[in-house]
Amino acid sequence: MAPHIGALTRRLAGGKIPSKLLGIQHLRFSSRSHYGLLAMVALARSYPRGPVPLAEIARSENISLSYLEQLIASLRKAGLVESTRGVHGGYELTADPATVTVGQVVRTLEGPIAPAECASEIENPGCCQREADCPSKILWEHVRDNIAQVLDATTLADLSTAGEMGVR
Repeated sequence: MAPHIGALTRRLAGGKIPSKLLGIQHLRFSSRSHYGLLAMVALARSYPRGPVPLAEIARSENISLSYLEQLIASLRKAGLVESTRGVHGGYELTADPATVTVGQVVRTLEGPIAPAECASEIENPGCCQREADCPSKILWEHVRDNIAQVLDATTLADLSTAGEMGVR
């Protein structure tokens, strides 16, 4: 963990910046990222043995098949997975799991990282009346940058290995 992330985490854990005062009750990604990432890790574990049927992933990860089909469609459109039809068909990664980052998967499924409207990875000028002199904007940009750094530094290979070793 980077030193500045650890310091911020300690400050938050120590209660020096109470989350309710900042208006934060939950800062989390949606089920799209959670389930999409589970599916991508399942594909990473089978790489390069060939396609895996979605029904198999849905069953092993306890994800609705219809929901998984929606997620995979987005990942396919982004070029992260490809499909093979037929009896031995299914889906597989288009690249080695060591080269696919969690950041790529999350951005495909969620869009740009944006802990606040004014701190999106995509410029959004005029999104807030206080934009020019907002005292908290720099905090949200820092949060965004640190989240992006962790997501972009973690690959599917990292997660598939951690899961195989029982690390959660």
